[in-house]
Parts: sequence; structure tokens; C-alpha cells
Amino acid sequence: MTGNNIFDVIIIGGSYSGLAAGMALGRSLRKVLIIDGGEPCNRQTPHSHNFLTQDGSTPQAIAALAKEQVSKYETVHFFNGFATNGIKNESSFSIEVATGEMFHAKKLLFATGIRDIMPGIKGFAECWGISVLHCPYCHGYEVRNELTGVLGNGDGGFEFAQMISNWTPHLTLFTNGASTLTEEQANLLAKHDIAIVTKEVDEVLHEKGRIQHIRFKDGSTQQVKALYARLPFEQHSSIPELLGCALTPEGFIQTDALQATSVKGIYASGDNASRLRSVANAVATGTAAGAMMNREMIMEGF
Repeated sequence: MTGNNIFDVIIIGGSYSGLAAGMALGRSLRKVLIIDGGEPCNRQTPHSHNFLTQDGSTPQAIAALAKEQVSKYETVHFFNGFATNGIKNESSFSIEVATGEMFHAKKLLFATGIRDIMPGIKGFAECWGISVLHCPYCHGYEVRNELTGVLGNGDGGFEFAQMISNWTPHLTLFTNGASTLTEEQANLLAKHDIAIVTKEVDEVLHEKGRIQHIRFKDGSTQQVKALYARLPFEQHSSIPELLGCALTPEGFIQTDALQATSVKGIYASGDNASRLRSVANAVATGTAAGAMMNREMIMEGF
């Protein structure tokens, strides 16, 4: 173990949440290492919205400016690569990266995000984040009043269709197979002129990620300009679980109001620990985590 490999905090994940935490810790005079592999989940999203001062900027531009500003703090260091293993020591943690190097710290922050699990629908992944969308607050204004679909079924599909109806009167719920809506739910959707299509989806037809039509397995098509979907997901990194961090029933890293996990000294922020999936929330929770880790270290050393 060398001095160059010892830090106060190691942050795994260098996108918005990790960088926000890095800034808070850098301003607190902490020696920090940010490990990042450079593959953010929104890398093919053309524009980011609903984040003050940066509305309409590209995700890459926001991240690049953030890294430039965080880099000005001399105690914050960066490692370009992937963390592959974690070890809990008596009073510290060790993180191994893909090159085999080991880094050590008193505290860990996982800002590693989540990995969306794409359905087996041709063209869907190519449109994800561009015209196949997860969040109306991030993207709904740009496709307001357009021909829009919701891919979902049952209670989840019903609730999501209710939400999206705020942004467009031209809405169809695609159940992708037999409907599991209740009679009451189906009647309510009909009352609000929301069509229900139960045909199985075969392909999302698009031009460079911009959806044009949905094609069904019977060969018929329907025009839409946007399609909303809530996808299952998995944690992008398995290291938190390896170190004993509890997950919620939904699969997020369990944290308290201060972003602390169930393992003392380990924190989590951003998409991996919150339903609210946005740049603004990632920055907010990262900043909070950085401040709380610094406070904890002050109290431990006082």
C-alpha cells in the first residue's frame, strides 16, 4: 500500500452524481479518487432537460464542464477505468480496477447508476433515450401533443398512461399482448380517449433513433412520434452487494436520508439509489453524499 494509492474517499462512477460529490469533497480539502469507465447510461440521449442553467444542453457538454470544474480542486484525482472488486478492511476499503491496481480509502461512494434491460423488440434499443423515453419531465415537453404511445400493461401501464396524458391528447397504450387491465381501468382510459392496442409488438421502425412507426407481429403498423416505457434494470456495479450493501425490493441500493448505505462508511447516490432518475437529482444526491462523508470523517477524527 503506497501513499499515492491512499485516499480519504474513493468515488466509483464519474458522471453527474460522482462529480458533484467530488466537488463537495474537493472543497472540503479531502483527497479523493474518482474512478470512471466513461459509459454513462444517457450517452445516446441528444439533449438534457429540466436542469436549471443547462436546459437543452447535451449530456456530454454538462459532464465535460462539470469535470473541468471539479478538476480545479487539487486534491481530486481521476482514474479512467472500471472498478472490478471491493474489499472491506478493518477500518478502510480497497478497490481493485481492471488493470489490477488497488486503491484504498476510508470511505466509498457508489455513483455507478443502473443498467436498463432492453426488451427483445428490434429497434427499441437504438431509440432508447432519443424517442423511446422513460421520463416525461425530462423529455415530455419536446414531444408534447404528438402521436405518443406507452408500452405497458396492468397497473403499471395504466398509471403511466395516466401520467403521459398530461402531455398529449393523442395517446395509445400498447399492452404488447393480452391486456391485464381491470375493466374499471380500461373504461377510465376510454373515457379519456386513450386507445388500447393489445397486438404484440415486433419492431420499432425508426430513422437514426427517431421512431416513425410501431410494427406488430401481424404485419400491421401504427404511427407514433414518441414511445414511453419503464424498463426492468440491474445495478451497473455488483461491488456494493459484494461489500454487503442492502438493496430495496425494487433493486435500488438502500440508503438513508443522508445517502448512507447499510454498511458503515459506504454511501450511494444518483440513479442506483433513487427512483427519481434525472440529472438534477443525481447532482443533488451526490452533493449531499459528499457533504455527509466529510462530516462523518470530521466527527470520527475530532
